[in-house]
Amino acid sequence: MTVTPSDQSISIIGAGVVGLSTALYLQRAGRSVTVIDSAQPASGASFGNAGLISADTSVPIALPGMLRKVPSWLMDRLGPLSVDPRYFPTALPWLLRWIEAGRMPRILQISDAMRSLHSQTFECWKELLGQSRYHDLVRPLGQVHVWETEQEMPGAALERSLRERQGIRSERLTADDLRQIFPGLSRAVTRGLLLPGNGYTVNPQRLVQTLAALLTEAGGTIVSERVMKIIPRERGGYTLMTNTGWHLSKELVVAAGAWSSQLLDPLGTHLPLETERGYHAMLTSPGITLKMPISNKTRAFGVTPMEHGLRVAGTVEIAGLNAPPNEERAKILLEHIKGMFPDVDTREHRMWMGFRPSTPDSLPILGEMPGRPGLYLALGHGHFGMTGGPPSGRIVSQLITGTPLAIDISPYAPTRFQRASAGVDRRMS
Repeated sequence: MTVTPSDQSISIIGAGVVGLSTALYLQRAGRSVTVIDSAQPASGASFGNAGLISADTSVPIALPGMLRKVPSWLMDRLGPLSVDPRYFPTALPWLLRWIEAGRMPRILQISDAMRSLHSQTFECWKELLGQSRYHDLVRPLGQVHVWETEQEMPGAALERSLRERQGIRSERLTADDLRQIFPGLSRAVTRGLLLPGNGYTVNPQRLVQTLAALLTEAGGTIVSERVMKIIPRERGGYTLMTNTGWHLSKELVVAAGAWSSQLLDPLGTHLPLETERGYHAMLTSPGITLKMPISNKTRAFGVTPMEHGLRVAGTVEIAGLNAPPNEERAKILLEHIKGMFPDVDTREHRMWMGFRPSTPDSLPILGEMPGRPGLYLALGHGHFGMTGGPPSGRIVSQLITGTPLAIDISPYAPTRFQRASAGVDRRMS
């Protein structure tokens, strides 16, 4: 007897915010969804992120002039960037693409695509959670960016013009304004910017676990297994070999975050997906409270108020998936918050390290893989998973169910890197 997958069956690899958002949208659309992940839902980056939900973020990570800053960052123990010398040759192709993405007019295209995706985030969170759960877990109260110098940093004018181009509201804050919002803020902080259209979650783990619970309530299945290989079937669909068995699926969504390349490379699908390792320090008895998240743009870290204390998050470490955590990167965050809030109590803290699945252009990879019918990608959200995850889930669900799309999704296409490579090759020839 030949076993064939059901026409309605969909497997999703990855039980993070992206995979579960996709799964819940599909299950509610009448599909039979199975989510497969070796870890429990809301592990990894979905657990340890800064909790920021940034509907009004449209500034890419790579900007003109940033390359000039890299040497000083690498030489500064407290700097925002660290690169493991042993991993540098592996990361170099991705870093070159990152530099290329920081050129005009590519930045304008990226900013437009970020805005199109991120502006949907609060609407999608409400759809997924419902009003009561949304109000319990999400705080659309704004975010504040601060600087420790009156002189504008390189790229500030471009960032401002990108926000103005997108119609994003912002309000400049003086040092006195900041100390009214954040009592106890260090005098080293001299100015700030309020972005009232942004927000945060009080508990990223509980938020994503709620998606998992809603999925199972709707009839979806979550399986705790590790997918080891994706095997295309001759008559359509895919076999997923796991550490304990196998699964058949008519259609498949890969939303495995930083581990996605390990599954896609054997299929001949090579994507520029790099691992930006991020750290946080969770202060369980900080002795201070914050009204909203505050991001120190001079030192590249942020602090978010959460249910169980303050989460201090940031730094980028390029070292791959296999290197052990460098706890010094987390300890640096403790020094940073002590410098910004001298009265904060950092004695009781928990440290964490996780993997941001990042593309060079700050945009996720969304859509069906050419040459692989029924294989959809939803990955590469980098620093913006809690923001872009739900809108991405809705987009992939609409693609699979044939529902009309509200936005142009070509900027997120898996094939865009092939086009970019061709452009780079022409300029170098």
